[in-house]
Amino acid sequence: MSVSSRTTVAAHALAWMALVCPKRPDGIVTSDQIADSVNTNPVVIRRTLGSLRAAGLVDSQRGPRAGWRLSRAPESITLADVYMAVEPEPLIALHSTPPNQLCPVGRGIPPVLRKAYNRAEESMKAELSAVTVADVLRETMA
Repeated sequence: MSVSSRTTVAAHALAWMALVCPKRPDGIVTSDQIADSVNTNPVVIRRTLGSLRAAGLVDSQRGPRAGWRLSRAPESITLADVYMAVEPEPLIALHSTPPNQLCPVGRGIPPVLRKAYNRAEESMKAELSAVTVADVLRETMA
């Protein structure tokens, strides 16, 4: 089991877009260009951008000048926004199947763990809310 890297890939893509898009007359970049920076397959980038688009963080353009652009200023996109856009599952999941209900631990542990995990995830989101894509880009370029 491993933790997803979707948030990291998405943050990288958005920071790169924040760097490059303002330098282009139309503000458009392609998934191939983003994938080159992230060093991954463009399909991974397109999937990620689809989730970011659904969250209102990027826009897409079709046609001969197809591509992607930020739909909000990098200063207004937090890492919490990015995380919530691309991570469909909770940070820490409970059992994939219900534990044995005849066991006192199996019967009682899910709500206890859910409460602790929810607090941990809310703390993480609060920390991520304090960092914007603009902050990531600024510190990366320093």
